[in-house]
Amino acid sequence: MTSIPGLIGAVLATAVALLTGCSKQGEPDGHHDHAGHNHAQAHASANAKALAAGSKCAAHGAPKALCFICDASLRDKARPWCNEHGRYEDRCWGCHPEAQDKNRAYCEEHFLYEDECFLCRPELKGKVGPTTAADAALMCAEHGVPEAECGICHPEMAGNLKPGEGTMVRLPAADSAGIVGVELAPATVGQIAESIECYAELAFNQNRLAQVAAPVGGILQSVDVDLGARVEEKQTVARIWSAAIAEAVAKAVLSHQTLDREQKLRADRVSSERDLQQAEAEHRAACQQLRMLGFTEEQINLLGQKPQEQVLVEVRAPFGGEIVERSAVRGALVETGKSLFMLADRSTMWAMLNIPEAALARVKVGQAVELRVEGLPGRTFEGKLTWIAAEVDERSRMARARAEIPNPEGVLRARMFAKARILAGTAEDAVLLPSSAICAVEGKPFVFVKLEDDLYEARAVAIGVKFEGRQEVLEGLKPGEKVVVNRGFALKSQWLSSRMGAGCAH
Repeated sequence: MTSIPGLIGAVLATAVALLTGCSKQGEPDGHHDHAGHNHAQAHASANAKALAAGSKCAAHGAPKALCFICDASLRDKARPWCNEHGRYEDRCWGCHPEAQDKNRAYCEEHFLYEDECFLCRPELKGKVGPTTAADAALMCAEHGVPEAECGICHPEMAGNLKPGEGTMVRLPAADSAGIVGVELAPATVGQIAESIECYAELAFNQNRLAQVAAPVGGILQSVDVDLGARVEEKQTVARIWSAAIAEAVAKAVLSHQTLDREQKLRADRVSSERDLQQAEAEHRAACQQLRMLGFTEEQINLLGQKPQEQVLVEVRAPFGGEIVERSAVRGALVETGKSLFMLADRSTMWAMLNIPEAALARVKVGQAVELRVEGLPGRTFEGKLTWIAAEVDERSRMARARAEIPNPEGVLRARMFAKARILAGTAEDAVLLPSSAICAVEGKPFVFVKLEDDLYEARAVAIGVKFEGRQEVLEGLKPGEKVVVNRGFALKSQWLSSRMGAGCAH
């Protein structure tokens, strides 16, 4: 016969087993045949069994497909993770012993309550809410802010923040910001030009660039200009002696003499009208050849009066400009068409732009372009967009474009690199900050908004146009909010200190 104490002990043991419910030793029993179970529950149970039967995590004895302790990608992104103890903050009794519910059995192996431990019982996956209101209110004892908002203990949350969301950064003391020289300024509302920024390379205006070539083959008798020389239109830049020229001049002189004789004979009615017309045609042809070489009527007549004088072809500039290349050397034998000089009119220059493919929809010919050259600090050059390429480069995904830039002082030179802004419009009532207020973390823009003397919010924002040291904030900031605009590196260092090994010290 069983004793009363033994019976009580058996009952207590059974109750404890039912309360813990942990299935490390097998499936929970007693409820599979209840009438409330439908086909969906049976399917979920089958999936749970399949998971349990799959490969196990050696460290925690759980299905690898569920082990969030080993695989960070399986963790709930909305719940802070305690790196010190390797568990969720709201289930870490080492950091938050006051948060533990003593009435709920705790799985010491997987750091969850037994009634939610889906590593022990995979069928619980997705059935139990991750946190309660009490869990969400956990306070960071070190920094005095809600644990879920503590940016110093949990800098990894930065990558998941959307514009307008932020994490708290607590400084060591109320005067810490003043000691390091942190400067604040309110976000303002104003007007800013909408623009597209790109890089450019300067080039000569191809419509005002010319090769000055030898009109005939011969010997360069003189070179009258040098590199950098400024010349006027029709100015002589070189002279060439050529046997062909001498022959053409002799032919013109002879045809002129023949014409004079025929005119006298015709006047005396000795020769026919046909002979006179032929003499006139031959003279015109001879003179036309010299005109093509640059001789004027006066020069041709003068050559007729001095047939023994040496004849030189004068090479002239087609327009006013600057000699930017020279290959002419006195005494050199040159061929017809050989380039002697390169002449450029630098009063206007071309800026060859590279426009990102994503910005092409906002670009059109005629828009204003502003140019800044690193070698000319503090100066801005303005021009107009005159051409946009019909294709995009397959590798860079950029489209070529051209802007014409006035250069009256001649300070812009070919092959200079520059930063260009294509002005696409104007944004009204924009929220503006100094560009120095924006800091980047994981490629996202953030600002530090002051909440208290020693408490700041690292807030994610969406940014727009940047112009002349001002940055447009599209989303995440309200006008008037006080933002760190200088020396923000101190706050950024404090925020990311745990990444450098000086983080949470619960």
